[in-house]
Amino acid sequence: MAKEIKKVIKITIPAGMATMAPPIGPTLAPYGINAGEFCTQFNEQTRENNGILTPVVLTIYEDRSFTFITKTPPTSELIRRELKIKKGSAKPNLEKVGKLTKEQIAKIVEIKMPDLNTSDPEQAAKIIAGTAKQMGIETEIK
Repeated sequence: MAKEIKKVIKITIPAGMATMAPPIGPTLAPYGINAGEFCTQFNEQTRENNGILTPVVLTIYEDRSFTFITKTPPTSELIRRELKIKKGSAKPNLEKVGKLTKEQIAKIVEIKMPDLNTSDPEQAAKIIAGTAKQMGIETEIK
């Protein structure tokens, strides 16, 4: 018999850096699960991506056990890391803060592909380019 699900929580945590401090501890406390155990498992699973923001879907069951899956980092996070910039432009249509090459976009597509709603790499590249445009970043893809 399947376990009964109590709650599904979506939270974004820097990879390999989960701690009991907010936002994790206070978010998990009301559900009575062992937040320390979650932090240990999460850090173990994400250690190689050290510091990259990682979305997590945490499923909490009635018996206070849990399972979680990690998603790929947000596209904007991957773009910022690829271009080594702190943030996108405050005025994306007027002020450009960088330029992504086709190779850089292909690298991001490779990472994001499992979580995109397309299996076509060309379409995926357009999705990444669209996010870049919203951040005030030029791309070689039109």
